[in-house]
Amino acid sequence: MKTTLQQLAQTQGSTRASAAKACKTALAVLPMLLGACSVVPGQHMETPPSIPVSSAPDGTVQQAEQIPIQAIDLNLIRQLNAGADQMQMADQLNLFAKPTPYKLGPGDVLQITVWDHPELAAALGQQTQDSKPADPTQGFVIDGSGNLSFPYLSHPIHAAGQTIEQVQREVHADLSKEFRQPQVTVRIASYRSAQVYVDGEVRAPGGEAINDIPMTLTEAINRAGGFTANADRSHLTLTREGKSYPIDLTLLTKNGKNPQDIMLKPGDMLRVTGRDENTAYVMGEVNKPIAATPTTDGTLTLSDALSQAGFINQGTANARQLYVIREQGGKPEVYHLDSASPVSMLLANQFDLHPKDVVYVDNGPLVRFNRVLSLLLPAINAGLTAAIVTK
Repeated sequence: MKTTLQQLAQTQGSTRASAAKACKTALAVLPMLLGACSVVPGQHMETPPSIPVSSAPDGTVQQAEQIPIQAIDLNLIRQLNAGADQMQMADQLNLFAKPTPYKLGPGDVLQITVWDHPELAAALGQQTQDSKPADPTQGFVIDGSGNLSFPYLSHPIHAAGQTIEQVQREVHADLSKEFRQPQVTVRIASYRSAQVYVDGEVRAPGGEAINDIPMTLTEAINRAGGFTANADRSHLTLTREGKSYPIDLTLLTKNGKNPQDIMLKPGDMLRVTGRDENTAYVMGEVNKPIAATPTTDGTLTLSDALSQAGFINQGTANARQLYVIREQGGKPEVYHLDSASPVSMLLANQFDLHPKDVVYVDNGPLVRFNRVLSLLLPAINAGLTAAIVTK
């Protein structure tokens, strides 16, 4: 009996010692963990930030590159806006052109009338009731080689690349060899040789035939039914001969340029981007992390994005640490705004965000301390509880 009591006492003593040791260990590690509050848990922006850079094929990190943080002020905003305007206008200058007369091409259908010669009217043929919408209309079709055949002509006329007036003069000159002073009229019955394609956020996407009305940028959009409610008017893309040209209608209007002066060519493809494709991400200590959507004219300022996110969380955010992270030329760029400053919202209202920008609001030191403490308290409470129970 005495031996059993001694064993029980030894066991309780060992339990108390283990609990006390666990408690001491937890308290000893506490200062170390509290010192890491600036890093964990959760996201936190270091100053200055650094990213690993590797050029080895196996992905081995060779060095760390320091990313400079640029303060958002009026000088930076002017510099960014001037650079963006200059780049956009340089690309769009290649698209401005004067309208030219329509040039005929293979597949176009012509109606040729020789007055006072009814026998030539029968050469047009008669359309049947079984005709399909894709079938050519009544008339003379320019063949795949670009040639036009007509009765009593001495030889086919090469009409491709010519205007309707030039073809009419050639037909008149050739028929004058058979008829005395023929009165000839040539008109285009169907335009089928050239078209442009309009895609994206328009009401009726698809191919649009080029006709005698100049195919300007606005004409192409109007024929496609106009913009949808989701259209981003500052992010249009015109693809021509394998090269893409960005078009910003908002910027054109701002700089006094008329979109009507942008001429489309046969084979061009115009795409209107949706606003939901050009969002910027707002995260961190905001009331509602969100993918902010540009306005109807395609613009999105920093203040617009914060407004859509419910603004900064006053209880948890460090208002002096607001960052915008942007990829430029394959490298990240970081911009910093002290949103606690009285003029910060004025600057935020003039700072334009780009698609896929990340707006991050850092948390305060006390918030990081509380989050670390919330992770440590369960372990500390478990150790204290075990120590109390064993006593």
